[in-house]
Amino acid sequence: MNKVILIGRLTRDPEVRYSDGGHTVARFSVAVDREFKKENEQTADFIGCVAFGKTAEFVEKYFFQGNKIVIEGRIQTGSYTNQDGQKVYTTDVVAENVEFGESKNSNNTAGAPSEARPAPSSAIGDGFMKIPDSVEDEGLPFN
Repeated sequence: MNKVILIGRLTRDPEVRYSDGGHTVARFSVAVDREFKKENEQTADFIGCVAFGKTAEFVEKYFFQGNKIVIEGRIQTGSYTNQDGQKVYTTDVVAENVEFGESKNSNNTAGAPSEARPAPSSAIGDGFMKIPDSVEDEGLPFN
């Protein structure tokens, strides 16, 4: 089974190309923090990713440098011969499912004090929505 899940931040805006056949391809790099760190060693891995079709269009429209992203996909290896005649080996994560790693509100107000952030009228401090007293317990799908 070839399955990868990554959570990290885009290192640059996605590079999007369109083929003559109308196919969309988005290439981007994600910085993923390492769980265990050794002294004098980098603390993140920079992983090349590629998305196709609707997933590529979604990445192009909603993700930019610095955004936190969750990627589910697979590792794909390949090779090609460059202009100097040398064989180059590649490894990419093919993104099959992409999700936001943080809310838009937390992204737009990064660094702002929490009291300066406007909260929705129905939200309470912990990020959950307050259920009005008029809703009876039997009307909820959970307890």
